[in-house]
Amino acid sequence: MARSYYSTVFEHDAAAVWAVARDFNGLATWWSEACSESNIEDGKAADQVGAVRAFRLGEATIRERLLALSDLERTYSYEFVGTPPFPVTDYIATLRVTPVSDGRSFLEYSAVFESDEAARWTAFFPAEVFGPALEALGSYLSR
Repeated sequence: MARSYYSTVFEHDAAAVWAVARDFNGLATWWSEACSESNIEDGKAADQVGAVRAFRLGEATIRERLLALSDLERTYSYEFVGTPPFPVTDYIATLRVTPVSDGRSFLEYSAVFESDEAARWTAFFPAEVFGPALEALGSYLSR
C-alpha cells in the first residue's frame, strides 16, 4: 500500500482551524480557487459519517464519502465514491489538526492507496492536492 503525506504549521490555534476544516462540505468556501461548488448528497449533514460530498475541481466532479470524523481528535477520513479521478484504488485520505503548545496548529493530510504507478501518485497528492488545499485553508483563515 502506498502512502502520501503532507504537513504544515498554521499560526492559528487548533480549535479555530478545526472549526473551518471539519466542514466536509466546506471546500468551496475555503478552496474556492480550485473548488467551484460542493454539496452533500441525500440530505445528510456534512459531519455525518456516510455523507457523500460532490464537488467540482476544475472540470471534474469528484464524489467522496466521509468514513470517520472525530471532534475530540480533530480528524476526518474519506474515500472516493465511484470511479476515482486518479488511477488509484482503496484510497483513504485523512486530515488531522493538532494543537502546538505555543498556540499554533500542526496539520497533516495523508492518503493510503493502491496503484500500479505508486511512486507517481505518492508524489502527486502532496504537491497537487494536499499542499494547495492546506495553503488555501491557511489563506482563508488569515483573512
